[in-house]
Amino acid sequence: MSERAEACIGCLLWESGRADLLESVRVHIEKIPAAERTAQALYDDRLAVCRACCHLIGGTCLKCGCYPEFRAAFRTQRCPVKKWQVYKEE
Repeated sequence: MSERAEACIGCLLWESGRADLLESVRVHIEKIPAAERTAQALYDDRLAVCRACCHLIGGTCLKCGCYPEFRAAFRTQRCPVKKWQVYKEE
C-alpha cells in the first residue's frame, strides 16, 4: 500500500522535496538577462511573502499556477494577488 504525501502548505519548491523542478527553475532563471532579473534582496523579500501566503501549496501558487521562485526572479512580474509588485526604478 502506498502512502500519499501531503502537500506542503507555504513551502517553496526546495522545501517541498521537488528537487527536479527546482533544478529546472534554476536553469531557466540563469537564462534571464541581468537587466530583467530581480535583485537578490528583493527576490528574497518576494519569496518570504509567498511563503506566508495561503495560496502557496507544494511549491506552486494556486492562483496562477506558477513556481514562485521563477516568477519572483523577473523584476517586471507581479504577484497574482498583489502581495508584491513590480520593481520600480527611482
